[in-house]
Amino acid sequence: MSENETKETQESANETGLINIDDFFKVKLKVARVVESFDHPNADKLIVLKVDLGDEQRQICAGLRGHYEAASLVGKNIVVVTNLAPRKMRGEVSQGMLLAASSEDRSQVILVTTDDSIAPGSSVG
Repeated sequence: MSENETKETQESANETGLINIDDFFKVKLKVARVVESFDHPNADKLIVLKVDLGDEQRQICAGLRGHYEAASLVGKNIVVVTNLAPRKMRGEVSQGMLLAASSEDRSQVILVTTDDSIAPGSSVG
């Protein structure tokens, strides 16, 4: 592909909302095991999860209330984005984002989990 064709392809992708493979590889996805989970004390829709990433533990806030009971999440292997900047959510710091699928109207939310047990911190790609 010539340099002009590459530039045109990139411009076209930007217009349609597509990202290139280099952008995708910037997102770090890892398996995390939920070790603790509780309803956020100051938010009706949030659950606070403490997750094990193998070499560290983190806290993640997620809008799962009404779809999951906090206690039912403990022990699950979930997929998380680990290279997001921390964000304060109603007084609790969230240090990542979990992946979940949802229906268009958000009446159904399903966590992205692993089929089999795999070590926390395993790379997803």
